[in-house]
Amino acid sequence: MKGSLAQVWRKVQGCGDWEGLVSPSLHPLLREEIVRYGELVSACYKAFELDSSSSRYLSCKYGKGSMFEEVGMGGSGYDVTRYVYVTAPDIMTSIPSIRPGGSCRGRWVGYVAVASDDMTDRLGRRDILVTFRGTVTSQEWVANLMSSLTPARLDPGDPRPEVQVESGFLGLYTSNECGGSRFGLESCREQLLCEISRLLRKYKGEEVSISIAGHSMGSSLAHLLAYDISELGLNSTVPVTVFSYGGPRVGNLGFKQRCEELGVKVLRVVNVHDPVTKLPGVFLNENFRVLGNYELPWSCSCYSHVGVEVLLDFLDVKNPSCVHDLDAYISLVRCPREEGIIHEDGVVGNIFERVMSNVVGNFELCRLRRAASGMVDQFLVQSQGAEFLMDNNFLGWMNCLALYMLM
Repeated sequence: MKGSLAQVWRKVQGCGDWEGLVSPSLHPLLREEIVRYGELVSACYKAFELDSSSSRYLSCKYGKGSMFEEVGMGGSGYDVTRYVYVTAPDIMTSIPSIRPGGSCRGRWVGYVAVASDDMTDRLGRRDILVTFRGTVTSQEWVANLMSSLTPARLDPGDPRPEVQVESGFLGLYTSNECGGSRFGLESCREQLLCEISRLLRKYKGEEVSISIAGHSMGSSLAHLLAYDISELGLNSTVPVTVFSYGGPRVGNLGFKQRCEELGVKVLRVVNVHDPVTKLPGVFLNENFRVLGNYELPWSCSCYSHVGVEVLLDFLDVKNPSCVHDLDAYISLVRCPREEGIIHEDGVVGNIFERVMSNVVGNFELCRLRRAASGMVDQFLVQSQGAEFLMDNNFLGWMNCLALYMLM
């Protein structure tokens, strides 16, 4: 593929399912875009307030007009148009609130931004960007562990019971906040659809793309938003692309097939040692749906990854928590070490064979266990002020879960 990004942006955004751009090696333009969108997601972590004494606790530290400058990304080429908040589903209200002096359940999870005129010229289109951070609060951890499938029911004209997604992720995406919070009563879904619709109207007549990027839990929200936009028909003339970093499975085979029918493009950047990418569906997943030529009875209840994979392979024994760290993902894509990026055929499923070959030896299994344990410990410490998360029983539960995933 030859030409500037402005000339070939549709291919870089997934038109053609990235054929020839991932294998046998990452195309330089695609590599740059993976890094760029990853850094835009990283801004969510840098701007998220975890100081419990701050009036902005669990919100963004900065105003929309100054956020990029404050996190050292003043040249990003985007203007933030809206902040996005996620609300814990009603089933999680029993989890103690960690906001001082109130029971507010809204948490800042990301932002919507639009490319400036100069960036539009460089990209070849007006890019509407939505980014999501990963798990931080206790309610979000609980949502991540709610691994039961439930019909998405986001298509207003057809409930499509065969299209099922993880109930916790769907709850975070669709739940409203009660109590007259200053963050408003709208669900994450309503906030996003309202803003995206507004921007599409504003830039009607221009070449427009919708890019949705997320890390970890944020990747699952990105999947749901991309599916939702497409099911509503907003992508009829606008390509929708997901850039996922260390993301879990989101839905079943019906969800994957419907995303493909709607033309949702998903590029999944995955570290083969990252336990989060094995969940949910440690056993009931796309690799155990068919036995020979026989489709197993539980195939409709199997979780399935969506999209094309860029497989990474990194594990620092001295710092095992890096296996899920977004900055580690970005650094390796930007400057790959020898054997650091696995170039296969981009078909979902190769990762399973790779992981299984890694865990045959006892030594490698121990390394993976340390990685899982260290990763969970890191995430719990990141939730500063969340006393619930530091409870010893909960900590032990999470570590046992992480270890169990890799056995």
